[in-house]
Amino acid sequence: MPNLIDIAKSFDPQGKVAVVAELLNQSNEIIQYMNFIEGNLPTGHKGVVRAGLPSVTLRRFYKGVTPSKSGRDTIEDVCAMLEGRNEIDKDLADLNGNASAFRMSEGLSFMESMNQSFSQQVIYGDTSANKDGILGLAPRYNAIAGATNAQNIINAGGFGSDNTSVWLVVWGENTVTGIYPKGSKAGLTQEDLGVIDAFDGSQNRFRAYAELYQWKFGLHVKDWRYAVRIANVDVSDLVSQTATQANTAATWLPILMMRAFSRIPSMGMGTATFLANRTVKEMLSVAAVQKTIYGLKMEEAGNQFGTVTAGSVAGQGNGIRGGQLKFFGVPVLTVDQILLSEAVVS
Repeated sequence: MPNLIDIAKSFDPQGKVAVVAELLNQSNEIIQYMNFIEGNLPTGHKGVVRAGLPSVTLRRFYKGVTPSKSGRDTIEDVCAMLEGRNEIDKDLADLNGNASAFRMSEGLSFMESMNQSFSQQVIYGDTSANKDGILGLAPRYNAIAGATNAQNIINAGGFGSDNTSVWLVVWGENTVTGIYPKGSKAGLTQEDLGVIDAFDGSQNRFRAYAELYQWKFGLHVKDWRYAVRIANVDVSDLVSQTATQANTAATWLPILMMRAFSRIPSMGMGTATFLANRTVKEMLSVAAVQKTIYGLKMEEAGNQFGTVTAGSVAGQGNGIRGGQLKFFGVPVLTVDQILLSEAVVS
């Protein structure tokens, strides 16, 4: 299944879009694993999901069978348009004799900002609160009592104000996928607008190098069974865990992560990843050091704790320092936009 970089390379033979996507890849681990498809709508994607199974009959001789059919529903997900404009005073950029390098340095900060906004929308985007955004994972898995997808929400038992979530997502065209509008380009694009007349706070003109950054993206959950939320993880409780407490504490994650596997119908339907905040991932790394029985490994070259040198991911030049943390072979990705102050999911 193609990820964002695969699709970006197919759009631009000169590699302009691909280069931007690869820079993005270096600071967002989700991009390496999350697949994307082109939506079938100019504003997003409409998918057909199975809502019910057809009836079947144990037939006897000379007895007929009543025809039946499966139930189907449609799900329509919209895409967001994330944009940023960069205007740098031309004389300032030209001071060091390398305006291109200066502009690239400034442009990286725009990419990082858009990167963070993308991750925040994938997790918490809520179209009821912000109609310009997308519908992320959390609003889709936000209730245990009476919800259709309640079986895919595991309650870690936290009840205070310092809760977080860990997600198990199987990325795939028929499970959970990123989308981009029909006929548009995938991923973050950068357009050099050249030298323009910019305006200061008093509406006086000055000459400036201008760039436009744009990213059109959405999230399509075709089958809710392929995402599991481990909710109500008490952060302070988790951080205070010790090896002796690990087997009894309700929020000790390796046990809950193992339970999450059982909620997925088929792990072979796509690319599975865990998504966790950096603090949570830190404590999982501690568990890998303390005991190997939890199924946690930090691996770069197959050893227990990984290496301290940069490696290569999917043929790209960017590396992961300190090894890739995995839980029973499934990568645990760092998503800093996952809050440590989530409300209790009940």
